[in-house]
Amino acid sequence: MEKEPNETAPSDLRVGATTDLPHDRITVQRFRESFPRARWSDSLNAWFVPGRTAERRIGRWLSEMEAEADAFADEKGRDAFAFDPIESHYLETTPSAFQIRTPYSRTVVNEIREIPSARWDADRRLWTVPYRSYDELRRRWPAIEAAAAHNEPEVRKARREARKGTDEEEASKRKSRERRRQRYPVPADDVPPFGRAIGTHAGVVIFTGMDGELADPATVSAFYFPAGQSEEHVWASWRPGSLAELVMTWPARTPHSKDELARGWWLPTLEELRTARQKARSKRRTQQRREEQEKGDIA
Repeated sequence: MEKEPNETAPSDLRVGATTDLPHDRITVQRFRESFPRARWSDSLNAWFVPGRTAERRIGRWLSEMEAEADAFADEKGRDAFAFDPIESHYLETTPSAFQIRTPYSRTVVNEIREIPSARWDADRRLWTVPYRSYDELRRRWPAIEAAAAHNEPEVRKARREARKGTDEEEASKRKSRERRRQRYPVPADDVPPFGRAIGTHAGVVIFTGMDGELADPATVSAFYFPAGQSEEHVWASWRPGSLAELVMTWPARTPHSKDELARGWWLPTLEELRTARQKARSKRRTQQRREEQEKGDIA
């Protein structure tokens, strides 16, 4: 693959989206023609396209590429589906692809992401899978459907009703109350850097400060990670990272070590950043929809 020299956070790339491409020269050439401002990052192992509409433009471009890619493979997928159909109210078919719409489930997301050429359609809030990927979709469908059914609103409500008054419910409430405090235990002699995205047992966060308050070892072990007998922890305050901050964060080059896990914080991996970016995108879209609705109400 032809690559641009590694960039070091140019100022014009503060908002945008990343994408992976097949490792062939023709695809990269066509991508560069469509996105002349795109830059390759060795650290992210992905192409970065600047702009607030980059994610949507990349999605459209990938859809067009997929439509041209392999019509014969799509036809084979249609034939396979006709011979051995998946019958589920979570799955619909269109002339060009399968459409999957389920209640939110991390298992569903993880399974679908492993299907070649699966794409999330943010506007319609559903996944699309081309017919050429039918075999992998069929293989993963039992896990997808089971996880979706497990997360149906009425099923979740029934579980909540069954948990009422139990020790499990009380433990869940205590954990939620603790997380809402937006504090995290860090070693008193090895605090994380402030103002940048950091991986923790509570997800990717940005630490903002600390007041020196000692963290109770029992609280640390109950809600965060096992606290060492001889280790002293203090509370550090944190906030979620914005999408721009997370996009501009270079991931760790190597997986975090056992020592870092025991310490409680580390430089985030690419997969951790991808998860955090997806949450930030979802939060930003929700905020934008709320603002548009408020403007409409005022008008």
